This record gives sequence, structure tokens and C-alpha cells, in this order.
Amino acid sequence: MPPGAVCPCLTGFYTVGTLTEVRRAMFTIRELRTERGVIQYRRESLTGIRCRISPARIERRIDGAPDMPSARDGCPFCPDAIDVSTPTFEDGNRLRCGESVTFPNLYPFAERHVVTVITRSHAAGQFDRKCLADAISGTAEALAGSRGYTSINWNCLPSAGASIVHPHLQGIADPEPTHLAGLYISAGHRYLTEHGRLYWEDLIEHERCSDRFLFEDEIFWSANPVPLGEREVRGLLPISTLEEFEPYIEPLAGGLQRLIAFYRNLGTYAFNVSIVFDAPGTAGHGHRAFCSVIARINPNSLSMCDSAFMERLHLEPVILTLPEEMGALFRAKS
Repeated sequence: MPPGAVCPCLTGFYTVGTLTEVRRAMFTIRELRTERGVIQYRRESLTGIRCRISPARIERRIDGAPDMPSARDGCPFCPDAIDVSTPTFEDGNRLRCGESVTFPNLYPFAERHVVTVITRSHAAGQFDRKCLADAISGTAEALAGSRGYTSINWNCLPSAGASIVHPHLQGIADPEPTHLAGLYISAGHRYLTEHGRLYWEDLIEHERCSDRFLFEDEIFWSANPVPLGEREVRGLLPISTLEEFEPYIEPLAGGLQRLIAFYRNLGTYAFNVSIVFDAPGTAGHGHRAFCSVIARINPNSLSMCDSAFMERLHLEPVILTLPEEMGALFRAKS
């Protein structure tokens, strides 16, 4: 949204000046104007999560054409190797759902940590809706019955953190939530107690009329107003826990398929996905499961990355794209 523009569903507006602070129901913006452009400092009201947005930095053109790793020699996830190079569950089996294969992670960092190979293809150009749904379903089945807090995650390509190029998901479950999940779960419960309604329902109503809205079916998809990564999109599910997830796997896969195609139309091939759930038996406690997707820099021969000291040591990401540009961008490129 350009300086001076006003959205009728928001309070406050941008003004011309050196430093302007805008308070909205869901987030706050402090905007600093410099000779080299605008810097926004954004803070999410619910959790206190912060980020910085510097649109001028996109002119650095750091995300060039991808230098795609393609060699499949020695890949443990390809069909001719997967049954001898990957571990099995306690019963001696791997879980198969369609093309997908799920098994324990050899190097876990959670109480329960599983890997799901999405497709037989080593370097999938596109991701079929059924293929994605089967992989998500297999991961969810492998996590079912786990105590505590679960998430389903995806690092697509090495520049997004994947140690193996072959497309795969990771599911984790722990007695305690991850830091981000814990922030939303506790703050959502507090919001319900204080206001008598769900934060997530208020958020959906707030975002429907914003420039960040993308599309909606069983799941509501919009750009996150305080993004954790470049071009972050969130899908808000009408459930809380993994045990309620099954009816929404197919529409979630369809939404992810649309977003991946959107990213690729923008020239982005690497990305991260996380689907975050509350613990079993907590439906009605104020949380809603959500799927977060962020674009990452393409694989490149210089080993450049889009995470540096601000993201890793200050936990305050620097973003290039204004979330208010995402709705128009999605409609133009989808």
C-alpha cells in the first residue's frame, strides 16, 4: 500500500514525514523515510513478533535464475535406493500412501521425527495435488497418537535448508511446542479469555478486505502482515489439532499447489512450509492450526542465503516485499 493510501477496514494511515507510527487492530507499523527509501518496522499485536520491511533491498537482485542441483547419483530417496537406505518403524515397515513413503528420521531433533518422500521423481518440476495430499496424509498418519505438539514441515531445495534435493516432508512431535507455536497457542488462549472470541476468526474478518487477501475455500489464505520470511502466505484452518486434520488435507494440498505455482511464476523455486497444530484434546482452547509458506532464495553457485544475522541471531527478519502487494501480485501471476 503506497504512502497516503487508506484501507477502510484499518485504523490509521500513512503520512509523509520522517517517522510515522500506525496502530491497527492486528499489528503496528512504524515507517521511517530515508533518502534511500522507506523502512517499515512491523509488530504483531497478538504475539509481539517483529520484522523489518525494506522494499528498496529487492533492487539488489540477489535472487537470480536457479542453479538447480539435479544429479540423482547416490540419492537415498530415489525408488532404487529408498528401501535399503532408509530406516523402518518399530514394526519393520515404512508407511506408504500413494507415491509417498514415510519412515523415521535417521538424525532426529524431536521426540518423534519422521520423513516423508513426496514423489518418486528426484527433481519434481510441478507438484500434483494428489501427490501432495498423499504425502501430507502419510506424515499425519505417522504422527497420529504422538503426545504433545505436532507440525508438518517442508524445506524445498538446499537454499531452503534441505540436505537432500529429492522432495520430502518432515513431521515432528514434542511434549512442548516450538517457540513460534507456543507464542500463538498461549496468546490465542489469552485473547479468547479476554475477548470471548477467537483471535483467528477476528483475523480472518480483518484480512478479507485487505490487499493481503489471496483466496479462500475451506481454508483462508492471505499474506502475513508481519511476515517471518519473504512473501509469507498463511493458510488458516478451521481446526486446532492433528486429530481433526484429515478432512482438510486435500484442500490444503490444493492451496499449496497454487502457491508453489505462484512462486514459480515469480521465478522462485525454493521455499519452506510449516503446518502448526495444538496438542491433542485442546480444541476450543483458542488456537487454530495454520500453514505458513515463505519464499527462499534460489539455489546458486555462490552459496548465497537469505538468512543472515538479523534473522538468525536477532529473530527479526528483514523482508523485501510489502504484504499489501501480495494480493494484486497473486492475481496477476496466478
